[in-house]
Amino acid sequence: MRLSSCYPVLATGRIAESRDFYTTWFGFEITFEADWYVSLRRPARDGEPSCELALLDPTHPTVPPGYGKPVQGLLLNFEVDDVDAEWERMVVTGGLPAELDLRTEDFGQRHFIVADPSGVLIDIITETPPTPEFATQFTPGATATD
Repeated sequence: MRLSSCYPVLATGRIAESRDFYTTWFGFEITFEADWYVSLRRPARDGEPSCELALLDPTHPTVPPGYGKPVQGLLLNFEVDDVDAEWERMVVTGGLPAELDLRTEDFGQRHFIVADPSGVLIDIITETPPTPEFATQFTPGATATD
């Protein structure tokens, strides 16, 4: 199989609020918009890869019967160069509530978590060197801090 794209589609009854959240805080641009579906893309720039996600009304008839439920239990990881600067921009200055305060983990991350309007958790991460206990659990070459 050859994939031309792969991205999450978040089922939400809060399409407009979610669209605004991702365009305002994460620089996504709208590539398609209807009242039941919004496609978003963060274009590649400055050596960053492009990133896509979409928002879908779970009651739309394209959703198979029995599956028309809002997203639950999803966590999106956004890796950034400077998590402290994002904490300042989003939480301290921007006023977004933190679901998990900024902290450094032994397994090799400095991160914090916010939630989108539908309750999808967004984990903002900068890799850090893991403690020796966790360092042995990584496949060689698997982390940027090797």
